[in-house]
Amino acid sequence: MNPSVLQPIHLGPYVGCKFRKASLMSLAVMQRSPVRFALALLALSVASMIGAVGPASAQYFGQNKVQYEQFDFRSFETDQFEIYFYPEEQQAVEDAARMAERWYDRHSRTFLREFQKKKPLIFYANSPDFQQTNAVRGQLGQGTGGVTESIKERVIMPLTGSYGETDHVLGHELVHSFQYDIALRKNNEGFSLRNMPLWFIEGMAEYLSIGRQDSHTAMWMRDAAVRGDLPTIRQLTRDQQSYFPYRYGQAYMAYIGGKYGDATVTDLYKMSGRVGLDSAFVYTLGITADSLSEEWKQSTRDAFLPATDGRTPVDSVGTAVIGDPGADNQLNISPAVSPDGRYVAFISRRNLFNTNLFVADAETGEIVQELEGTRSNPHFDALRFINSAGAWSPDGRRFAFITFADGRNEINTFNVQTGEIRTRTAVENVGAIHNLAWSPDGQSIAFSGLEGGLSDLYVYDLDQKNVRQLTNDRYAALQPTWSPDGETLAFTTDRGRDGTNFETLEYGEERIGLIDVASGEIRTIRPFSTGMQHNPQFSPDGRSIYFVADQDGFKDVYRYDLDEEATYRVTELKTGVSGITALSPALSVARRSGRMMFSVFSNGGYSIVGLSPEETKGERMTPKEEASNTAALLPPVQPKGDGLVGSYLEDPTTGLTDVDTTQTTKASNRLRLDRIVPPSVGASVGGPVGTQVAGGIGFMFSDILGHRNLSVFVQANGTIKDIGGGVFYSNQENRFNYGVGISHQPSARGRVGRTRSGQFVQIVNRIFRTQVGAQTSYPFSQTNRLELGVGGTRYGFSQTVRAFNRFGQSQEIDAGTVRDPIYFARTSLAYVGDFSRSGLTSPLQGGRYRFQVTPQFGSRNFVSVLADYRRYFYREPVTLAVRGLHRGNYGANEFSGELTDNFISETLGDPYQAGFVRGYSFNSLLEEPNCRANLESCRVGRLYGTRMALGSVELRLPLLGPEVLSLATFEYLPTDLVAFADAGVTWTNEDLTDLSFSSSTIGADATGRLGTGSTERTVAAQPVTSAGVSARVNVLGAIVMEAFYARTFQRTKNWDFGVILRPGW
Repeated sequence: MNPSVLQPIHLGPYVGCKFRKASLMSLAVMQRSPVRFALALLALSVASMIGAVGPASAQYFGQNKVQYEQFDFRSFETDQFEIYFYPEEQQAVEDAARMAERWYDRHSRTFLREFQKKKPLIFYANSPDFQQTNAVRGQLGQGTGGVTESIKERVIMPLTGSYGETDHVLGHELVHSFQYDIALRKNNEGFSLRNMPLWFIEGMAEYLSIGRQDSHTAMWMRDAAVRGDLPTIRQLTRDQQSYFPYRYGQAYMAYIGGKYGDATVTDLYKMSGRVGLDSAFVYTLGITADSLSEEWKQSTRDAFLPATDGRTPVDSVGTAVIGDPGADNQLNISPAVSPDGRYVAFISRRNLFNTNLFVADAETGEIVQELEGTRSNPHFDALRFINSAGAWSPDGRRFAFITFADGRNEINTFNVQTGEIRTRTAVENVGAIHNLAWSPDGQSIAFSGLEGGLSDLYVYDLDQKNVRQLTNDRYAALQPTWSPDGETLAFTTDRGRDGTNFETLEYGEERIGLIDVASGEIRTIRPFSTGMQHNPQFSPDGRSIYFVADQDGFKDVYRYDLDEEATYRVTELKTGVSGITALSPALSVARRSGRMMFSVFSNGGYSIVGLSPEETKGERMTPKEEASNTAALLPPVQPKGDGLVGSYLEDPTTGLTDVDTTQTTKASNRLRLDRIVPPSVGASVGGPVGTQVAGGIGFMFSDILGHRNLSVFVQANGTIKDIGGGVFYSNQENRFNYGVGISHQPSARGRVGRTRSGQFVQIVNRIFRTQVGAQTSYPFSQTNRLELGVGGTRYGFSQTVRAFNRFGQSQEIDAGTVRDPIYFARTSLAYVGDFSRSGLTSPLQGGRYRFQVTPQFGSRNFVSVLADYRRYFYREPVTLAVRGLHRGNYGANEFSGELTDNFISETLGDPYQAGFVRGYSFNSLLEEPNCRANLESCRVGRLYGTRMALGSVELRLPLLGPEVLSLATFEYLPTDLVAFADAGVTWTNEDLTDLSFSSSTIGADATGRLGTGSTERTVAAQPVTSAGVSARVNVLGAIVMEAFYARTFQRTKNWDFGVILRPGW
């Protein structure tokens, strides 16, 4: 039974799924020809590409990318770019286009290169819209700020609501655009990006877009220097889990640019693409990677360690409430303390997969409530936590937080005592929501909203269910918080004196804004003349504002007295007060009690610290204490190079041009060639099908937005009649995804023999599989969908018989009567869910299921039913996996000995079918004594019927792999150890079933085998069972191999060893 109506080249529905019906091994066995095996590899490559562009419905399992909205994309051109946008974001995109032209001017001088053709830039108004894009395959998490892809060299990114941050992300992605422009041009044959580690690629993009002054990266480097864990280049390349490639990569690139000149950064890239990074260091810089590592480490220690003298270690400030500041790689962020100071809500990752919302006692850190989030809640897909924190109701009974659901952000509230979600609110006409603040009277929630790529302040009335917009301009409006009297909102902004200039696109550093909620009047406060000042929080009396600032290069908490207009230092840490990003919320103050909670960075992770009200008063600062933020400079502090990066970052006007949007047009739907599967040619001599020459080629097309996709492939297997191919089209523009296709696939099998007169005869039998189908799906969410398909298949047959004389001369002779064609028309309806999290060889957490019914009509009429349900229970470090599977063909009557029996049969003995009981493969049964005596007697029995049911249990232990997942760190050959138990039973329409355990062996008459010439079983169907151990190995990321050793309970041979080439179920 096939899982889909449309099945190109018998590799599964549209292919692209993990659980294919055929594999390289089964293809090799089926084709029995080296040429056909090569063509099977081509077919697999083409089919995988088809799967890559097909809708999610083309997969057996798989999560959905849902197009919740249909965007009216339009386009205009600048000197160097094709800009794609939709009308709501036009103002922000026009400014982003000017940024792009300025970045082009900067990067072209750095790379000494110009584009030969314009590059596409696709902008989305916010992150929820961006996560729906079809221009990037696969799911996009909220941590993805932009993507540059290599097929069409598109940059795809959301606008951030802060012009400075949007400019940084765009500059970063355009570095990748230049990198691809070098790597993919024909005049750079032999250039390989595979020679470059991630830290080098991303570190270069960070450095060329931010420069050397970056307090956030400096905080990471100080932390590593203080704990003596500065990585070498070799460690960076090999251990990306322990050393974040962006931060450490930026620091290394800053050192190279500062010592050798910024031009050497791009020279190093150009050389490493040809000779590898290690050799490029020698050729370009005249130094080995090991020596460079030691120089950088010493320079980093010299720059940062003296600056930490006299500052407070993280484990000595306040009270560590959540997490241990001495532990490695924790994630405890976005604290929000209750009004009375008794509880703190925060986001934490307590295992490898789940980032969830917790409520803890603010004194002891004991968890008192956990929101059952994306693991089990069907109402939302993800918590928003990178740029957002939640808010408490004034009575402390409810907590509001932001989720991603149905393609937009929602405000959810839940009862802190019961954990029950009370309300879900989707705010109309606001694309994204950040940073909630519950008003003191409990009647409204303020938030920062993103609409059209611009951030503004909004207030949502909980009783009236309406929203009021407080600001409406291009300035950033982030992280609002209420004053105790409810009349004022403090927020983070870039407006005011020395603020952002939208003509020259100079960006003001973040400072604090105060808006009168009634009148809308705004004033700004900038306690320090330099650095970022953000995340404001009012004191309980409303006379002070706490905030986070990096004015001296260290991120600390300060208090600003509104009456005195004086600033007080609250913390002075060796590392810093921070969330995941430089602008993430990190600070919260209890509205009534004044207790403070903030997240601190230490040991490569985040913990949450509490201060009593007395500890938050701070020490008053004098004007002379405001220092230059040299601690934010990445070493060398005094660069010797040309300073190209620093120069262009300080020059906002060079390269800045106006853009003309008068020629805006609707985005083109024209299909463009994406990829050609390299042509393959092969030949075989001799064998059962004789001498043959074969080859094939495939083509992939799509439109600029990735909505429409077309794939075409052709393969020639020898003669004219052996030419096959297919055409497949899919459309994913709307929520209803659909695909149509047609394919023709010949396959040949041959045999040779000798007539009674001694003449050699070659017989070649061909099957011609011609298929047409259409399939559509409707995704309800990222995790479940409904599929509907229709299609038809024709199987044609031919036989060629050639007789050879003793001189090798041949003559085609009459083959006699050829079998009539077989026809099937089918429809299918399926409900599919997938909320699993995958490891490196098999799923580790969550679950997946598929329920499908497929009526089939034609040469045989029957209804195929599929029920496949799988759950994965993860308790670090092991996973308990359970599966139940039923496949059945109903209404097909009994086996009749006709060829159509193959279409109604289900088996437990094929390793490459979903229902396989380990230890009972047909090939291994040849070793049974009764089977050796009579091969025909082993064809069916307990392993063969029109229906089957299977149950499996596995205990999976990651042995080798990444440090965060496995017992032993060895990323080059990830390996899982598995203990398993399988049980399955097959039956036909008329069978009795006996599910009791029986140890009678396969191959004996008593098992219910189908003897030679018989069409009926002799006894009731009984299960076959096995248990054992296996090892699954991910071989170079290309294929998963499982080697198992099974104890079989219904075979004469008690133990069986086997190998399967496929991922775990």
